[in-house]
Amino acid sequence: MLINCVAYQEGKKLCDIDIEDISEYVKHPDCFVWVALKDAEPAELTKMQEEFGLHELAVEDAMLGHQRPKIEEYGDSLFAVMHALEIHDDQLCVGEVDVFVGNNYVLSTRNRSQQGFLGVRARCEREPHHLQQGSAFVLYALMDAVVDRYFPVMDAIESELEKVEEQIFIKGSQRANIQKLYQLKRKVTILKHAVAPLLEAVGKLDGGRVPPIVADTKDYFRDIHDHLYRINISVDSIRETIGTAIQVNLSMVAIDEGEVNKRLAAWAAIFGVATAFFGIWGMNFDVMPELKWRFGYPAAILVVSATCGYLYYRFKKSGWL
Repeated sequence: MLINCVAYQEGKKLCDIDIEDISEYVKHPDCFVWVALKDAEPAELTKMQEEFGLHELAVEDAMLGHQRPKIEEYGDSLFAVMHALEIHDDQLCVGEVDVFVGNNYVLSTRNRSQQGFLGVRARCEREPHHLQQGSAFVLYALMDAVVDRYFPVMDAIESELEKVEEQIFIKGSQRANIQKLYQLKRKVTILKHAVAPLLEAVGKLDGGRVPPIVADTKDYFRDIHDHLYRINISVDSIRETIGTAIQVNLSMVAIDEGEVNKRLAAWAAIFGVATAFFGIWGMNFDVMPELKWRFGYPAAILVVSATCGYLYYRFKKSGWL
């Protein structure tokens, strides 16, 4: 679906144009066209390929979707793939933003994402001195918007982790905590898969052999690289904390189970002694010291009670009961 199609010249908006007129505007060296699509159909991407001369492999990746974050160079153009992350109903949803960049065009298409980029376009149009740098600055602005949206996701994960950590040592909550921690671990893994590949890709835009199309804007991409680096470090830290929290919870579960086993063993010992006494006295022998004794029954009860009471006292003192 077409969101907008706008022509710019010397950093200023000329007008909204029809798709059929794109080829006329891209012919001008001081003009570029910025097209935005949402959940683009194959027919729309094919039309854009004809208008802008997009590389067929890049178009194929955009059609297939579910690509790993990357930045690829095709001649004098770039193709960037980024993951757009959003939290809905406590679920982390993954969208995809594909950006085609040439000397005189920018084509952005977002899939499975509800967050638009109208604010990015408005920001660029408010800064004509930056927009004058052409399509490379638009790529930076789009990428900056995607990366900035990672910070709220990371903050939300950290807040959830803090809540779980507060419950770790509350008796009886360990199993529920482990389930929450594994859910958090999954979210962190999704964030890691969005950040780490993009960090590596953006590093190629501000150091070493920089593609000519972004040579004048590499300082901006260095800023994005710094943001991604900070997020990546934080993600690694959160992953370690989650791993530690899971181990602590498993240890607490093992301790609780050990406490139960100790109680069962203690009661088994107490009843075992009583069973042994009554087992002996219950045997059918004629010649036994206790037989024919008037106080035999109460004495037997007293001995068993005293022995069991002593065992209960010792187990209680040692913390088994």
